[in-house]
Amino acid sequence: MTSAARFVQQVSRPQGAPTAGNFAFVEAPVPTPEPGTALVENIYLSVDPYMREAMDEGHWELGTPLEGRSIGRVIDSRTPELAVGELVFHRYAWRTHAVVRPSEARVLPPLTDIPLSAYLGVLGGTGLTAYVGLTRIARVQPGESVFISAAAGGVGSAAGQIARLLGADRIIGSAGSAAKVKHLTERLGFDAAFDYHDGPVAELLGRAAPEGIDVYFDNVGGEHLEGAIDALREYGRIAWCGAVSQYNSGEPSAAPRNLYDVVCKSLRLEGFLVRNYRSVQDELEGFLVPHLRSGQVLVDETVVEGFDRVVDAFTGMLRGENTGKMIVQVSEAP
Repeated sequence: MTSAARFVQQVSRPQGAPTAGNFAFVEAPVPTPEPGTALVENIYLSVDPYMREAMDEGHWELGTPLEGRSIGRVIDSRTPELAVGELVFHRYAWRTHAVVRPSEARVLPPLTDIPLSAYLGVLGGTGLTAYVGLTRIARVQPGESVFISAAAGGVGSAAGQIARLLGADRIIGSAGSAAKVKHLTERLGFDAAFDYHDGPVAELLGRAAPEGIDVYFDNVGGEHLEGAIDALREYGRIAWCGAVSQYNSGEPSAAPRNLYDVVCKSLRLEGFLVRNYRSVQDELEGFLVPHLRSGQVLVDETVVEGFDRVVDAFTGMLRGENTGKMIVQVSEAP
């Protein structure tokens, strides 16, 4: 075991898009677990869009290691509830080592036929967000048409695959490049997709879904939300998950300018936070694991190797450099 642990701290608040200068890498001795705790060596770290909001005033404290979803291996334990060698999920990210209590860690089942990293992606908070949005918020029904923004990202790629399993008849996605559009239609099974840089979203969506849509899964907000309201049929539903289009601006978007159409069309728009639905985790796994084993659902991810690159992975994710879930691997996986 190495004698040094490494951490990333936020040292300043971003003005617009985060930069490497907002972070600092620090080093300290590997911590020793106290009675009732265990020492975990991290294997995979998750970087997610919500972290951009957490960097602003009133969220993450400056000068402390940051929070986030992580998977690691127990390497020293002072509690019978966490045995040495067990693989655990916890929320002490942006560091190579963490001391956790049993209440802060979940021992992962030994699914040797599914990549461990899936527990940060399609089987983790990313997949849970997609599943909750589609089943609890939008309540997708067989035969319906579903539009997903930021569809080539972690939540979007999971949502597209889950929507198909729920019986959606037509799945449309937006993405930020021609390569991502091709990824959606050729690898993930979307029926149609478009690059939102190619024109107004309302026009592009109108061409992709000329008969309208029933459900919009919103990861973006702004112009995407406005375009989706245009395209939604009467009694359509919007599951609002994120607003990545305005995370760096600090100002609300002018769109949607057609918000009153929510009334005129009898639409339902509901925002949600996945942390309020953690009780659905077992249901998600029961639903998806058979499809992962059969190959019907893909573990769609971009893995960046090396703890030194965690900040690059985070800022790159915010710029859309990933397809699927962005994950950082910081030590050898089993």
